[in-house]
Amino acid sequence: MEQLEQLFRQWAGVECQECLALGANGSNRRYYRLRCDSLSAIGCVNDDRRENEAFFAFCRHLHDKGIRVPELYAVADDRRHYLQQDLGDQTLYGLLQDKKRQGGGFDAQMMQLYRQALADLAAIQVAGRDMDFGLAYPRPAFDRRSILWDLNYFKYHFLKFAHIPFDEERLEDDFDRLTHTLLQADCSYFLYRDFNPRNIMVEGASADGGNLYYIDFQGGRRGAAQYDVASLLYSAKSDLPEALRLDLLNHYLLTRGIQGEDKQQWLCHFWAYVLVRILQALGAYGYRGLCERKEYFRQSIPLALANLRALAENHPDLLEPLPELARIIAGFGSATPQGDPDDGTLTVTILSFSFKQGLPEDPSGNGGGFIFDCRALPNPGRYAEYKTLTGRDRPVREFLEAQPPVAQFLDHAQALVAQSVEKYLERRFTSLMVCFGCTGGQHRSVYCAEQLAARLRAAYPVRVVLRHREQE
Repeated sequence: MEQLEQLFRQWAGVECQECLALGANGSNRRYYRLRCDSLSAIGCVNDDRRENEAFFAFCRHLHDKGIRVPELYAVADDRRHYLQQDLGDQTLYGLLQDKKRQGGGFDAQMMQLYRQALADLAAIQVAGRDMDFGLAYPRPAFDRRSILWDLNYFKYHFLKFAHIPFDEERLEDDFDRLTHTLLQADCSYFLYRDFNPRNIMVEGASADGGNLYYIDFQGGRRGAAQYDVASLLYSAKSDLPEALRLDLLNHYLLTRGIQGEDKQQWLCHFWAYVLVRILQALGAYGYRGLCERKEYFRQSIPLALANLRALAENHPDLLEPLPELARIIAGFGSATPQGDPDDGTLTVTILSFSFKQGLPEDPSGNGGGFIFDCRALPNPGRYAEYKTLTGRDRPVREFLEAQPPVAQFLDHAQALVAQSVEKYLERRFTSLMVCFGCTGGQHRSVYCAEQLAARLRAAYPVRVVLRHREQE
């Protein structure tokens, strides 16, 4: 912060009066807002100098081409600290979420802003074609190696973190075929890489729209235009209706003047890029959400899975040459509403967890169900003879069974869950989640989950899936 304040003083000619840390979400960069009277700038600290050099070069190039990107104010001699234009706090994503909370949703203003963003994207992709891609980081092009990095990100950070079984040899064969298809597209454009609504700033948002500015393009490289269109339209948390996506896609194609046979060929490659973009995003959500336990990314997983299922259902030809990937996606379930299952079977997922490790995520997309707090119950973990055991071991079970509050707690929990189970069976719902949490996820929560699972199996025609998160 001291170096940023010194850089601000050199740029503005006055002392910085306020330096506030800003969030960075999925980035290791640290951002700050520096102010003095009417002057304001966004300061950044990033130890990755190669990434910084890519940003500096791309920023100047696009700015000189008339693209609305932040003006680069000052760069420190260490190339790790720099100042850029302060574009405020309103992002396109934030504006959309505000409208959804107010019941407005994707209205005429949002449609206009998205159309403007796609028209600007077309200009960015062309304006950046003569970029010095020798500075691009980590690779000059979205080539075979880059694509395989993304696909393996999905494999190692989503499939393996989520314990989803797959045949690695067959999946690698699918990755090779998918990569070959992707590289048949025209890959001579500037690929922004992360063109999503969180990286689009809205200045002066009003009923007439607003000026859009574009940030966070330091990962740009040479590549296919389809990738960035897929990034915007299939951003998981934006959750755009499919009809709107198709309307916006046609607007982009009209802006580019792509029609006839060119349009059909362009779209064939587009759906393949939608697929690889969703897979890459799931890899990021797995790493940031399941490993680093960042809640925003954890919440994005069910939405990304819904996009993936819908893509598979709407474009079955896309997955025909990718049998192992098709089998994995089919295992994620149907994209049809959870309240209208095909076989009428209700699956009750019962899970134990530690509150210290965060609340569990509901992979069904229904937003979770019951969460019971077991921390008020007598704790076997306080006694040396139980410390290395779990709620599945007989000595711990006997300890808890001897405690009257435990039986009373379970009876109350069962009564509440039973009410939902009976109603869900009546309405033919397919998914209910019940979670028991305690301090370490080892004794009380494990015992209660086991007991409720046994009771439900005995009382109802349901499929019970029992998991102990911390023990796994």
